[in-house]
Amino acid sequence: MLGGRCLQLDSTGMNDKSDAAQPSGGSAVAPAPRGVPLTVERFSELVEAFYEAALDPMLWPAGLEAIRRELSANYVSLIVRNASDDDPGLIVSVSDGDEPMDPGNPYMLESPFTDIPLGQLVTDAEVMPGQDWRATAYFREWCEPHGVYHVMAANFRTRAGSIYGLRITRPQSAPAFSAIETETGRRLLPHLRQALDAYLSVNHDRKVSHLYGRAMAQLMVGAVVLDDHGKVIECNAAASEILALQDGLRLVGDQLEATYANDNRKLQQLVRNAMLRSNSARVELTEATSINRPSGQLSWGVVVQAVSPDEWTEGKHRPSVAVFVRDTEGKAHPPTRLAQQLFKLTPAETALAIQLANGLSLEEAAEALNIRRNTARAHLRSIFSKTGVRRQTELVRLFLNSVAWLGANKDE
Repeated sequence: MLGGRCLQLDSTGMNDKSDAAQPSGGSAVAPAPRGVPLTVERFSELVEAFYEAALDPMLWPAGLEAIRRELSANYVSLIVRNASDDDPGLIVSVSDGDEPMDPGNPYMLESPFTDIPLGQLVTDAEVMPGQDWRATAYFREWCEPHGVYHVMAANFRTRAGSIYGLRITRPQSAPAFSAIETETGRRLLPHLRQALDAYLSVNHDRKVSHLYGRAMAQLMVGAVVLDDHGKVIECNAAASEILALQDGLRLVGDQLEATYANDNRKLQQLVRNAMLRSNSARVELTEATSINRPSGQLSWGVVVQAVSPDEWTEGKHRPSVAVFVRDTEGKAHPPTRLAQQLFKLTPAETALAIQLANGLSLEEAAEALNIRRNTARAHLRSIFSKTGVRRQTELVRLFLNSVAWLGANKDE
């Protein structure tokens, strides 16, 4: 609650974007009476809330709410990113009421808790005497209007080097945090840091996976991932579009099948071979086939590859087989702006080059663009001059192998 963009919850741990504040795995954490040390059971429940949030960021408020109730606080805030001149910052905060907080905090830099040693949890009394604390502009202008007087604070660094802050507060009418309560906070702090480490690692892997999947989709390669029972567990965007066509390949329940019986026998045999290799060897097996399309268009090109297990996932429900599908007739549309930047072409020249790269003849491209053939030939000569190629086939190869396709966006 120290400024920036806040995610606000009330005392139930709920807001208009979340259905429940409790971790999916259990019930609310019952707070202990004040001054009573945590039992192992209650401590485990609090820690579990952190690690649930590591897998689902929507559960971070629930974890903070568990702390707030346990320590009878009026606010608990996780400072994800401090505010700056060009960034409002981000703070996840829960409170004992539903009154929205003003996210702007011009006194953030004056907080006496900004520069406390990393990894240590301190109270306001340990940072400065009460009289000095009440005299600060930060207290007068920000904390007092929000009912904040007693404070437990910590700043800590994750393995990735990110700095986070934790603030637990009470109003002046409440007693100061006891030694037992402060020790509770100190014992929870390492678990909060480790949960954030886990979250950052999982989120990093998700981001990278999404980036690779998007790149494959832009290159018109569909990817279908099967588990060790041959069930589909994931498809990228290109694969979803291909399967939605119901044109030679389809999903039947959670199984990938080909429309024609002969094609399906070949496909299922390749999948079984890959699963056997995945379960018995570390060397990847890759095989290919073509799948006929009832529409009469060119067959799908299909590659089936085993996914090698590791020691922690072998024999369990895991990705075991990857099926890659390529549309040999698909047309891609790289962003005109990127193609212009790469090859120094005009918009008209870029449009012609893209049509040629998608397999049209010069005459067909001229008709598609509604320009004269002589104009198309003039554009083509200029394109040859700027790209250094001398034949239309070389131009097509140059465009198809360029990075411009990786910038494709369905919304463009």
